Amino acid sequence: MNPAFAPPLHGRSFGLRVDTLIRLRWLAITGQIAALVVVSLLLGFQLPLSSCLAVVILSALVNVLLRAKYPVARRLSDAAAGPLLAYDLLQLTALLYLTGGLKNPFALLYLAPVMISATGLAWSTTVLLGILASACAGAVGLWARALPWAGDAVPVLPDLYLAGIWVALTVSIGFIGMHAWRIAEEARELADALAATELVLAREQHLSAIDGLAAAAAHELGTPLSTIALVVKEMQRSMPPDNPYAEDVALLRDQVSRCRDILQTLTSLRSGDAPFDRMPIRLLLEEVVEPHRNFGITIGIEALEHADDPVINRNPGLLYGLGNLVENAVDFARSRVDIAAEWTPSSLVIVVQDDGPGFSPEVSARIGQPYVTSRARDRQDEDEESGLGLGFFIAKTLLERTGASLTFENRPPPQTGALIRITWPRPALAIEAEHDATNGRGAGYSASKQG
Repeated sequence: MNPAFAPPLHGRSFGLRVDTLIRLRWLAITGQIAALVVVSLLLGFQLPLSSCLAVVILSALVNVLLRAKYPVARRLSDAAAGPLLAYDLLQLTALLYLTGGLKNPFALLYLAPVMISATGLAWSTTVLLGILASACAGAVGLWARALPWAGDAVPVLPDLYLAGIWVALTVSIGFIGMHAWRIAEEARELADALAATELVLAREQHLSAIDGLAAAAAHELGTPLSTIALVVKEMQRSMPPDNPYAEDVALLRDQVSRCRDILQTLTSLRSGDAPFDRMPIRLLLEEVVEPHRNFGITIGIEALEHADDPVINRNPGLLYGLGNLVENAVDFARSRVDIAAEWTPSSLVIVVQDDGPGFSPEVSARIGQPYVTSRARDRQDEDEESGLGLGFFIAKTLLERTGASLTFENRPPPQTGALIRITWPRPALAIEAEHDATNGRGAGYSASKQG
């Protein structure tokens, strides 16, 4: 990425639009030309007009080059906007050198570039511009041509007075610059907070809509599932054990039972009866994994012992969120899915990884957003439609409601597959050690794997 351009707005946003800088500089050029014309032609002051106009024309050329090089909507980063504002300070210094230095009342314009930086650029850039402005003001206070004046009575200002003007400019640059930056920073923080709030509300709105659809689906699917279960049960009763379709009918009955369990889970998610029983993390992971063990994929569970086995609330949102992530890992894995739990006195981390193809580049940047899918599984028929792309979104939202933070990435080469890390602060899940929950019963749990 070109360092001259401001990065995308993922947090604190700095930078100035090219169009803003160009317009402000045209305004300054117009004012400078107007001042030169009035002072030289109307007031009759003796100005080095050609030199002054050359400095102003140079700024006009810079503006023309900027307009030709960058689109007007381009936002410049500190690395590009800072030097442009520094040029404005140097251009003003050249004009003041030709027209009396600090004796010229237009020396107050040193404040302008610093204020522009304070409202749009980082604090470090504003400080550097403030130092440059103060140094330039001091330089034209010591070395400058005589102040242009009409007649013989040219005002003579004492050096102490000029030093006072320099001190006043320096203090004004520091105080007003800091004040302007602080106000702009508060506005940026408020805008970021508002954007984050709108994002959270949008996600909650999506989830609420899905929640309503889940209730409708549970209601509508209850009757046909009961009918299917009854028909399958009668088929199984009337079918001899050696019938070649007996195994298929048994599998169909199991899947109908699983559909009923899923509908009950959806109902429990809406009921708000959580938390339920508390259970050790290894048993909770076993409960999450159990429905996904019969699809030809080996699922290993590993718990790394750093303290006593944590005991946490078994709430439906946590179970559904983890179960959805495990189901997606099983769908895309070639042969194996590994689930690792690691805990410290301050946090609990669960890692779900598979040996599949991993997240594709076009999907990885949008994981966790609704209606993003790349489902393609051998166990599905090629003619079947893929999912709606809501699985990761629902799982991520439900887990974040429990206080978790999730990261989605691919495993480092030469390994292949996706890696999902879920992290909770221990207070978020009201985690306690197993021996605390069972009156001192030890829960030393060394690393174990179950396939």
